[in-house]
Amino acid sequence: MPCERVLIVEDDEDIRNILLFYLQREHYEVQTAQNGYEALDIAQQFQPQLILLDIMLPGLDGYEVCRELRKTCTVPILFVSGKDEEADKIVGLSMGADDYIIKPFSPRELVARVKAHLRRCSTFSMPPESSASASEILHYGELEINLASHVVKLGNRIITLSTKEFKILCCLMRQPHRIYSVQQLFDQVWGTDSLGDTRTVMVHLSNLRKKLEHDVHNPQYIINVRGAGYMFAPADC
Repeated sequence: MPCERVLIVEDDEDIRNILLFYLQREHYEVQTAQNGYEALDIAQQFQPQLILLDIMLPGLDGYEVCRELRKTCTVPILFVSGKDEEADKIVGLSMGADDYIIKPFSPRELVARVKAHLRRCSTFSMPPESSASASEILHYGELEINLASHVVKLGNRIITLSTKEFKILCCLMRQPHRIYSVQQLFDQVWGTDSLGDTRTVMVHLSNLRKKLEHDVHNPQYIINVRGAGYMFAPADC
């Protein structure tokens, strides 16, 4: 069975070596980058299945790296940073990251988070096919989501979503008009064994709305039911 590939983007040699040691011990195939530009080059060639990304990088900071990666890449991105203010976490998640780990960190906890994100990606993925059956396509109004290829279209435009954004959208679209609490969405997408903050769900939902809704103040698809949660409720459903 091929090893899962992880890219470490970290300019501090000691931290980089710690991450490298613990991940290789778990039999992951690992490559490292020391700055933002190198990270983008290696990511394109290496095609990692998960990226650990520092924020304070020389040349191109982690926020910009994440923004560039999210133009074409949907794999989990986990920020590993010494910036521990809540505003920093929100900015990172708004850029498309899937998780935010604060330095100094427990190597065991970090490995547990890596495993959880990779496991969720693995169990959620469906084998690609040359042509999807009707049951693999969800279609409401202008919005279409192909469960096999992970392609999301809004009219004639392809929408690039992060892995977590895609999973949240799938969860909501599969049961229109069902209200999910934030905790239920976290359990469905991140997993009940995940180590994380449910507030990340709110950030990903905000990102989804910005990408899907013509008017985020008057949403057509993802509706907030005050005090209860969120539901997918297109007008024609």
